[in-house]
Amino acid sequence: MKKIILGIAPVLLTLLATAQKTALEAVSTRVNVQADSARKTDIVDNAWVAVGINKPYSIQKDAALSFNGKPSYRFELKGEDNSLEGYEEGSTKGRAELCYCYATTDDYKGLPSHTYTTDQILKMVYDRGKGQCPQGSKWTYTFSVYIPSGLSPDVNTIFAQWHGMPSRTLVQDPSGKIMQITPEQFAGLSDSMVFAKDQGHEKIKTISHNGKEDFKAGKKNGWKIEQGGYPPLAFGFSNNMFYIKANSDSKWMTDKTDRTLANPAKDAMMKPVSSEYKISTIAYKSAFNSFPKDTWVTFTVAIDWSVYDGPGNKMKRPGKLDVVMQYQNGKKKVSNHIVNNQTIAIGRNDDSGYYFKFGIYRVGSSTVPVVYNLAGYQQEQR
Repeated sequence: MKKIILGIAPVLLTLLATAQKTALEAVSTRVNVQADSARKTDIVDNAWVAVGINKPYSIQKDAALSFNGKPSYRFELKGEDNSLEGYEEGSTKGRAELCYCYATTDDYKGLPSHTYTTDQILKMVYDRGKGQCPQGSKWTYTFSVYIPSGLSPDVNTIFAQWHGMPSRTLVQDPSGKIMQITPEQFAGLSDSMVFAKDQGHEKIKTISHNGKEDFKAGKKNGWKIEQGGYPPLAFGFSNNMFYIKANSDSKWMTDKTDRTLANPAKDAMMKPVSSEYKISTIAYKSAFNSFPKDTWVTFTVAIDWSVYDGPGNKMKRPGKLDVVMQYQNGKKKVSNHIVNNQTIAIGRNDDSGYYFKFGIYRVGSSTVPVVYNLAGYQQEQR
């Protein structure tokens, strides 16, 4: 009898492993939402497009771990999956996320034929699409995360974030003059120079091995463009902590050298860290070990986005942040009001506003493997 049982065990394990793989469906396309429109085949559940590294395991629909009767989204980055340059020189980061903001070809119907090409040059294609929340507006957002008990407390990852939408038509010439130019004027600048991040460079023609003409960046030429900065709001894990961080930048043309950023390991809750234009606040933090594992944790987030005055480089009105965290602990439903309608600096001095992404955004050159599930996103204007 023991021999029979021992013989069955490997078969059962194989069947379980096969069932788990069958329950996972890879999201196999990626979209550069700033520079490209999304095709119908790129759109996930009529709501999302995927961004970041494209591995079979990095973003998957997970039918085995459902949320409200629908498959959730499983995100994973392995040790070697950092593919992006980090904020600090020599550092790396990794990304596998679903983005709620994107444009499709339908958003360009009725517009002049050159509009899409110009928006691609500007890297502002997503401005034409859905998902934006304007500066100064009031919204309620809801999403849920499932953190497995096996996730290492050493992870350094953002699992939900709201991003700014900088306008690259805001430029600074070599004399230091800042100006808002037209899309057509920016396209003209791009004819004579290459922009890498926020820096302008000489445009050097190259010929590839197959004879195709291309261009590369030469020496810096003194021009700068608005590229954006830290996300106005982020939920993540770092330094063995769960944290919620709000950021504000009132400078019209972002200063990329200003690294003012609150640290959950060092800075107290609701005690802002600030420079002349930037304010960064740890709105909430708690020990990683106390974060509920192996259960769905739902966040309801109410945001009044701050108001800024453009070229005046001032915040005209601060925002507000309210966060409720709910989960099931055995038979008990727990509801914690972890940020109670706090007045806070939250936003950027951008015209277009903000958009939501969730998934894995691993930072600080961390290579600790990350895997968890997210689901249940909604946003509603108040």
